[in-house]
Amino acid sequence: MLDRLRADRLPRGLHPVAWWLWALALATAASRTSNPLLLVLIFAVLGFVVSARRTDAPWARAFRYYLGMALIVIVIRVVFRSVFASGITPEDHILFRLPHLPTPDWYAGIQIGGPVSLEATLSATIDGLRLACLLCCIGAANSLANPKRALRVLPGALYELGVAVTVALSVAPQLVESVRRVARARRLRAGKAKGVRALRAIALPVLHDALDRSLRLAAAMDSRGYGRTGTATRASRRVTGVLMLTGMAGLCVGVYGLLDPSVPRPVGLAGFTAGVVLSAAGLAVGGRRVSRSRYQPDPWRWPEWVVAGCGVLTAVVLSAGTGYDPAELNPGLYPLQWPSLPILPAAAILAAAFAAFASPPPLTAPRPMVPAVAGAGS
Repeated sequence: MLDRLRADRLPRGLHPVAWWLWALALATAASRTSNPLLLVLIFAVLGFVVSARRTDAPWARAFRYYLGMALIVIVIRVVFRSVFASGITPEDHILFRLPHLPTPDWYAGIQIGGPVSLEATLSATIDGLRLACLLCCIGAANSLANPKRALRVLPGALYELGVAVTVALSVAPQLVESVRRVARARRLRAGKAKGVRALRAIALPVLHDALDRSLRLAAAMDSRGYGRTGTATRASRRVTGVLMLTGMAGLCVGVYGLLDPSVPRPVGLAGFTAGVVLSAAGLAVGGRRVSRSRYQPDPWRWPEWVVAGCGVLTAVVLSAGTGYDPAELNPGLYPLQWPSLPILPAAAILAAAFAAFASPPPLTAPRPMVPAVAGAGS
């Protein structure tokens, strides 16, 4: 038994589904709170796990680019809230005033310019921080899970969308590789352009190269039979389509019911459960006609269970709202005060960091040995 546990801890790549479950569960937890302390704690957990368990592959260095995009999201959210000022109350603390532009009557309700309050700026910053946290959760999954291995665990019902699925899953990692390649080429050519000119010189080659590489990967997989079944009957396609469409509609209704406080919680849970069941049935019916073989299938062992369980535990604690005051997850700004840190949600978020210890060390490429030069130093 101990030998089995030690063998599971040997350096290997963790199952990509485990990393995606962990990251999506943290994203669910981030969507349930607007407490900046908890959001910053989620950022810290993401950064710690990514730095501890990422590989040496180029796509594994995508997290810092997601951090840059997250900062841009926060800045854009604050700027838009400042320009389109609205909801200013007499209790607000005015920071400064922007030039006010009069708007027509049909544009009522939206104010361009005017006073910018501290409360509005803090509210926009917290909203942007939550969106940035969701973005970084996806970035962590892309940095930890091998995108090419993730293609192998897709349900068989999605094989007919082979090209689209391949491009969708590989374009973000390819963007990271393309950015590094273009930047390295610019350094070799002594490119000194900065600002907008540098962005124009980098953005177009990066987008073209990333999409081209993704399409080449999709074409290579299509030439090897990926996405080709040819055994689906018209009746099975209709059943699969009806189940998938109904399931997606149920998921939308359920998610809306769970997020909207005015909708009874049992209604949201019922819609979400029905959507999951119908979608799973559609994937099962659609994948039954696909026969495929796997070379070196990814194992699912106890580290995968622990990693996925750490994330699910965090999402459950922040979604249940039991054992602590739910109001601490979404503190108000009136009156202005430092938000309190709820102990149980904070402990649940810190528990997600245990994924860095439960997962096996990643496989790293061996460094080439540099032969010693005879007579060196003499």
